[in-house]
Amino acid sequence: MATEYALPSVAVVLRAFREPADPGRPDYRVLEAAYQLAQCHERRRRAHQAAHVPDASSSHVAACSQLVEDIDLTRAKLIAHIDNWVAEHIPHRRGASLHTETLGAVIDRMAEKWVAAQHAIGLPARNGHGKKDSRARATVISRHGVDSEAHLHWVRLAELADGYKDLITDVIEHRRRLPVF
Repeated sequence: MATEYALPSVAVVLRAFREPADPGRPDYRVLEAAYQLAQCHERRRRAHQAAHVPDASSSHVAACSQLVEDIDLTRAKLIAHIDNWVAEHIPHRRGASLHTETLGAVIDRMAEKWVAAQHAIGLPARNGHGKKDSRARATVISRHGVDSEAHLHWVRLAELADGYKDLITDVIEHRRRLPVF
């Protein structure tokens, strides 16, 4: 039987992509998996870039391809970890409409878009400097401006964030239930 816990807000999930969550939070397992998913997408991005360097040998491309496969296996485990947390802690509401994706899949897509959006404005997804990080980001954005591609990445992330917020609101208000696979 599921124990009722709150689902993490969109702001908390987005913060978790950048920095580890407080281990004392009841939703820590979800947020830690979200943090690791963002790291996976960062590594996946680097592996794809490394595979596409000019004059890359076939063995280098194969190694990068294997790395992407390994990262994707890790992502699948992290998604399952989130989905298991949902199964254990979020009550299944009979009669509510079933959402088409698991919470883990939604958070994985958000992590992917978050990494892409960070890179679109010339920033690594994370640098671990806390408050200095915010000032550095503002400096980079004001120095370089935001082009249409960067804007598109941020719009896509915002749409996913809005969808996540709507989803958790619907789950809380018993209008929607999350699939448990």
